[in-house]
Amino acid sequence: MEVGYTVASPSAKALPAADPGTVATDPLSDVLRAVKLTGALFFAVEASTPWGIEVPRTDRYAAIILPRAQHVVSYHIVLEGEGWASLPGIAPTRFQAGDILVFPHGDAYSMRSAPGGEVEYGEEATLGFFREMMAGRLPFVVQEGGGGAGRARFVCGFLGCDTRPFNPVLATLPRILVVRRPAGAQGGLLDELVALTLAEARVARAGGESIRLRLGELIFVEVVRQHLDALPEGRTGWLSGLRDPAIGRVLTAMHAEPARAWTLEALAGMAGLSRAVLAERFAQLVGCPPIHYLTLWRMQIAARLLADSPMKVAAVANEVGYASEAAFSRAFKKATGLAPAIWRARHAAATAD
Repeated sequence: MEVGYTVASPSAKALPAADPGTVATDPLSDVLRAVKLTGALFFAVEASTPWGIEVPRTDRYAAIILPRAQHVVSYHIVLEGEGWASLPGIAPTRFQAGDILVFPHGDAYSMRSAPGGEVEYGEEATLGFFREMMAGRLPFVVQEGGGGAGRARFVCGFLGCDTRPFNPVLATLPRILVVRRPAGAQGGLLDELVALTLAEARVARAGGESIRLRLGELIFVEVVRQHLDALPEGRTGWLSGLRDPAIGRVLTAMHAEPARAWTLEALAGMAGLSRAVLAERFAQLVGCPPIHYLTLWRMQIAARLLADSPMKVAAVANEVGYASEAAFSRAFKKATGLAPAIWRARHAAATAD
């Protein structure tokens, strides 16, 4: 996994079209739906210099903002001004108006008006801030900083998602991702979503928090799409595979029909490649062979069905392409460390807490 990188956001690029013989599908939407992306917290900050905040590892605050989530992702959209973001082991990264910062992997991080500057909110103060925000005792727009002339405005989003058994989007992202948007760029979907969120926050109305959280989810999806559009040539990972014409067709086909008895030969024919070339290119971009990916994706679908539906284990097995419940159970335990029935029981216990 790469520790961090910055990409410039160009115009959108079309994803590879599905093979005419398959049912059209959208693998990115499939994954985001299967990993149960859920808005947890969303607010805006207006800061004056000097300002600074330290955010602890997500395992310290996940229980505060989204107790049932397996994982929490944070992101920030800079509306005005500039600052510096720091993670342990990575040199400080400068950000400015228009940039989008994503911290996908639960690392502790800080954001400051100047590198190495003092912070107004240390980790413990930030935990207290999250408790107050979740209790509804703070406004949507938060003021912070020392009152100096330099100003920065940004919106902060926190979302829950599943990481087990398989989240290929999260796995492909670096420890810190900065998406650079062209200076002065306005009027795109992301700007419209942010504007809607800020407008919703200005007037207290019933259901306002739910709307803001749903908008926060949409903002994150658009951030991922902009990252996908901006990926430089030569990058590896699931998103790079999705954008590759041949590998994208294979991913689309497997997502369209996950229960189909796919073979490497059939997938290679769809990609217009030899079996050897497909296997090599798929593994290079996605990180595992095609049939292994199919198994992981089937296990993610099965995990959601076991958690969210009353289907019997045999029916779940059939839904993801296993004629034998025993064979499915072995594959599921290998991927998750748990038998299907225990996975279901633990999820039920967690949601009942």
